[in-house]
Amino acid sequence: MLGINIENNFSIAQHIQRLVAASAQSVYAMHVLRMRGLDNDALQHIFRATVVVRLTYAASAWCGLTKVPDRKRINSVLARHNGYYSLDQPTFDELCNAADDELFGKAMRLSNHVLHTLIAFRTSASQRYNLRHRSHSLQLPTHTTSLSDSDFIVRMLYKEIY
Repeated sequence: MLGINIENNFSIAQHIQRLVAASAQSVYAMHVLRMRGLDNDALQHIFRATVVVRLTYAASAWCGLTKVPDRKRINSVLARHNGYYSLDQPTFDELCNAADDELFGKAMRLSNHVLHTLIAFRTSASQRYNLRHRSHSLQLPTHTTSLSDSDFIVRMLYKEIY
């Protein structure tokens, strides 16, 4: 779905491999453009518009399934920038966190958002208890499996607790 390859064991290694290969092809094309005289500002813009956008496309759906080696491979694409991606630009984790925060904020605010119905708002009965401070007032789901920790809503609800 959405062009994301998720294997039967919920691994996305194949998806990461495809992203890294496609990004390498784009970087090679940019190298050719550099040899033809395109300036660095234009190359940086092209890199962000092709490689960075490709790496972060629908990342909220799949980045919870990534493992450390997967994230290292993605970050290596950004690190081997050849001047196309400056060091002050955000890392893959920072890009994903920003996208997640934006998506979750929209899901919270907009009652017609497709994810709004999946968020468990606290009942008035649960608001009587004086619990420790959290960044949100939502009901936390019960922990069922380690796979559920990869779920977008669960990741966002427990984000500040970790």
